[in-house]
Amino acid sequence: MTSALTLPRLPVPDLHQTLQKYFQSLDPLLLEDEARGGPKFAEARRVRETWAENFERGIGRVCQERLIALDKASPTNWLDDNFWLKKAYHEWRAPLIVNSNWWLAFHNDPTVPLDVILGRRRTIGAVEITDWQVRRAAWLVRRTLEWKARLERQHDQTGITRAGIWLQDTAAKMFNVSRLPQTGCDTLSTIPPCTDPGARKVLVMLHDWFYAVEVLDEHMQMLPPDEIERRLLAVVADADGRLKRGEKATAVGVLTTDDRDRWAKNLRYLLSLSPSNHDILNTINHSLFALSLEHYTYVLPSTTPSTAGSPLPAPNTVPELTAHLHNVRSGPTPRPGHNRWYDKAYTLVVETNTRAGALGEHSPCDALVPSIGAEYAVVEGIDEDAFPPLSDEEGMPCLKSVSGWERLEWLVDERVRRECAEAEERVRAIVEDSDDGFLCFTDYGTEWIKNEARLSPDAYIQMAMQLAWYRACGCFTATYETALTRLFKNGRTETIRTLTADSRAFVLAMVNPQSTPQTRQSLLRRAVQTHTNLTRHAATGRGIDRHLLGLRLLLDASAGERHDLFDDELFTRSQTWKLSTSGLSEGHQFRGTGFGAMYPDGIGINYMAAPHLIKFGIESKYSSQLTSTEGFITAITEALADMKSTCIIAISHL
Repeated sequence: MTSALTLPRLPVPDLHQTLQKYFQSLDPLLLEDEARGGPKFAEARRVRETWAENFERGIGRVCQERLIALDKASPTNWLDDNFWLKKAYHEWRAPLIVNSNWWLAFHNDPTVPLDVILGRRRTIGAVEITDWQVRRAAWLVRRTLEWKARLERQHDQTGITRAGIWLQDTAAKMFNVSRLPQTGCDTLSTIPPCTDPGARKVLVMLHDWFYAVEVLDEHMQMLPPDEIERRLLAVVADADGRLKRGEKATAVGVLTTDDRDRWAKNLRYLLSLSPSNHDILNTINHSLFALSLEHYTYVLPSTTPSTAGSPLPAPNTVPELTAHLHNVRSGPTPRPGHNRWYDKAYTLVVETNTRAGALGEHSPCDALVPSIGAEYAVVEGIDEDAFPPLSDEEGMPCLKSVSGWERLEWLVDERVRRECAEAEERVRAIVEDSDDGFLCFTDYGTEWIKNEARLSPDAYIQMAMQLAWYRACGCFTATYETALTRLFKNGRTETIRTLTADSRAFVLAMVNPQSTPQTRQSLLRRAVQTHTNLTRHAATGRGIDRHLLGLRLLLDASAGERHDLFDDELFTRSQTWKLSTSGLSEGHQFRGTGFGAMYPDGIGINYMAAPHLIKFGIESKYSSQLTSTEGFITAITEALADMKSTCIIAISHL
């Protein structure tokens, strides 16, 4: 019996209300321009009001009618069926690595011995993989499959919530799919039918070789964990033999780190070399997800071991966690992009000491969804009863009789090898410029913000980032926060414009030594309330940025249609998100997270707010004169401390 509950369509927002909200979002920029000697606020605002009034009476009304008609003709809604994937992701030509992919570092598995985590466990043969590494990889694969099956079973349950329906529909898009490079605009591979053999496989990468491992049987039922482990060990044994024979893989996966048009050109050439290359690409695209087995545990070049006899730094120290995040993001900085397929929607990455994480391609679904699946996979440690005892014997286990896996051997030539080498040089420049770090703020978390300060935690953290940016950079900037439109069928995201006149007033009060704690707290409350209202509007389909995008794209340029509203430099500046932010769950199972800055002189921040701590993944560019990850870490720490002090003093005087 299936649930009759369905999700509504994403609405087309009211044109007049969108324009009014748009005005308000410009206020902090106009006020700042005036404060720095630019046009008077009232005059500059009136110009924009006049443009908007003209737009609403004229071509804007026509575009709104077109948008409504487009929505009626669209299977799901006007945004997702027509614009979103292309404009948000697939038309972007920049390399995915750092710029678009997101990354997560998992907590260590509590069942893994400390000696393994410290790097003291022997590696197997020439392949330099550890048995515990393979075991954890098998367990994470199995747990991920369990989460997928659990979501699919909910289709047969009554009483499912709207949030559950949204999660089901959205999570289905992270499996059995890859992004495909095409000149000018990428696309997504088609989801294979369950009868397709590739739909039962996981893509495994080891020493830059590609393998396909069946993890579901012919009835689409999960294989037991020990059988998944056996098949992974068979892959390891095969790679070991290849290495001992002196073979070396061509790092075809590095091509996926390149500029999208260049990768599209190289892929066309690669496919022209042999029909077998077509088959390999289909297997990669149709596979459930990917697994990268690393033959190392990455250590930052400047790091020294913290304990005698251990080749690795102590767990959960800053150098150790930074190295882990860097490896999940891109692999070792001196040799980035190897052993990955960056087009794959979801990739598990497991190092020799069992450190694990996930890497994701953003376009099929937003990072929150695979992070929910990752949390399910990690929350339960390895069930040792599900596996045979590990052997202390040296050497490679004999697994020649194990079936259910296959090599994916690319046919390459000298041109492909040359392109791989050149792509590696280009990606190295990207990775070396990526200033990627993290902050684990432990002084307080959401519990104090809610119960003592009596404020919305997310809005409070957003105000802290506004204050930190201003102190670190000496200016204000348009700020993006992700809001999920999960109330709607196929809902993706909407923008919350964190920079408001109220957030600006709060920040200026915090940097004004003459301002009292009572004034600062009052302005903080107002800014938080404004942000909370914007969040509610965005989540309920009443945001402005997606609507403005749709209206602008429905102008008929061939007929000479344009408008001052969209030609205004302030329209562009209000959407230049130098500070790009997104919150995940409380993140109890994650050590860190991250995504890249949207602009060369910007900052990308992924944060996880728990009751007693807040984790920030922060990425900027070393080449930027405006930003510094280390400087921003200091600025956020100081902002959070100052805001708490302000609230405590103000409350004590009530």
